[in-house]
Amino acid sequence: MLQKTYDKIDSIGRSILSIKAKGVHNKELAEVIYPNGDKAFAQVIAINNEQVTLQLFSGGFGVSTNCKIRFLGKPIQVGFSDDMLGRVYSGNGKPIDGGPELLTDMVRIAGPSINPVKRLIPKEMIRTGVPMIDVFNTLVRSQKIPIFAKAGEPYNRLLANIATQTDADVIIIGGVGLKYDEFHYFRQRIEEAGSKNKTIMFVHTHRDSIVEGLMVPDLALAVGEKFALQGKNVFVLLSDMTQWSDYLRQVANAQDQIPANQGYPGDLYSQLASRYEKAADIDGAGSLTILGVTTMDDITHPVPDNTGYITEGQFYMKDGYLELFGSLSRLKQQVNETTREDHRSIMNVMARLLSEAEERVKAQKFGSVKDDYSFRLLDYRKTFQKELMDPFRYLELEDALDLCWDILARYFKKEEVGLSSKLIDSFWPKEGQYKILKPHNNE
Repeated sequence: MLQKTYDKIDSIGRSILSIKAKGVHNKELAEVIYPNGDKAFAQVIAINNEQVTLQLFSGGFGVSTNCKIRFLGKPIQVGFSDDMLGRVYSGNGKPIDGGPELLTDMVRIAGPSINPVKRLIPKEMIRTGVPMIDVFNTLVRSQKIPIFAKAGEPYNRLLANIATQTDADVIIIGGVGLKYDEFHYFRQRIEEAGSKNKTIMFVHTHRDSIVEGLMVPDLALAVGEKFALQGKNVFVLLSDMTQWSDYLRQVANAQDQIPANQGYPGDLYSQLASRYEKAADIDGAGSLTILGVTTMDDITHPVPDNTGYITEGQFYMKDGYLELFGSLSRLKQQVNETTREDHRSIMNVMARLLSEAEERVKAQKFGSVKDDYSFRLLDYRKTFQKELMDPFRYLELEDALDLCWDILARYFKKEEVGLSSKLIDSFWPKEGQYKILKPHNNE
């Protein structure tokens, strides 16, 4: 195919350049050829008649108007192979672990999502070993769901734990704007857990080009989709999609786009949706599940606000815990009737009692908590937080459900919990194993 080369750049700014060209396509890959013969890559991001805007992968430093632009007639692609398992790649798809580069079976990134006709209704649980997820907000294969958290919360530690504890066939970690210690923690945790042979990492650090950061989710999802089409159950973990959105905002501002809410581009929703909608359970093949971190100070911030419309719930991390009432899995009802017969009932009862306990916390501030049942509710709340809300405590689902029954028996009588006699006969701990605790002094 004839490659078109142009030698007149109209304008350069930050990581954006503009040139007049004919016959090029959106998302097409181009080479920037420096006067000394060095080369860099760019991608077409906007076309207005003959005016073409390109995004430079390495930034605009050193680019001058006498550089040449050669359009390659193809979109950005990444090599694909089972040999990728256990490997670490940068945000431009190049290996950074000392291994060879893959140049065969090239896969287009940021391509169209799976045809809806080929999508199955989600119905299989993903076990994570995290009680607040497995019991109360069960993750379902092919779900798209974020972790909402403030900056500084240990969300990357949670992602690393989930990556090593899940029963997926392939784990793909996409890191955007990671600090070096976060990057090395992911690698160390995966190697210690023996999960390296099923894990692929695409890593962009805070010192790399923002364009490479923007490519990370697309690389991770393109490779994940390819594995899913081979029949594998793939779990893609992305951190941090707020940082990714901030990079998107920087590029939009460099293009002098008219800003929307808080300076973000007007197509922020579409940009996020095109990534999250890659999640799918594919008829006759495997599945792709997406868990992405969305850092925030406020739920009304444009990134979590848009994310909430696109995804199927969220896990809310606060003060190092996974909160029950801030979290929601909209697909949990698809699976928690088939996990164990008591799952849905125990989940509902534990949540109801915790809600009652929260009301007692408010009443306690006014000195109006004096009865035995209320004090037991307050103690129940402390135990619930300590033993179930800790995101770093590993428990199999069955053990976590048994723990729920044990906690109920510590603080309540059988007739107080509102469960069926059939379930109580089957699961309530043996008489005498726990006793109703005496009310505490209101100290």
